[in-house]
Amino acid sequence: MARTMTSDARKKDTREKIELGGLIVKAGLRYQKRALLLGALIDIARRIDGDEGERSRLTAIGVEAFGNDGE
Repeated sequence: MARTMTSDARKKDTREKIELGGLIVKAGLRYQKRALLLGALIDIARRIDGDEGERSRLTAIGVEAFGNDGE
């Protein structure tokens, strides 16, 4: 039973990582250096911490990008 739980957890974790990687591709950043991507993500995390305006602004950009999936 524990082995199945571990397997299920690994599958879920793998799926989540694949989806997150897909966001990098969707943003047009597939060929950027990993250090640049990590730096950008760390910067964003710092900027949105406690800044609801920035969080809302970035969320709106993401919602619009997802809305354009069919195009």
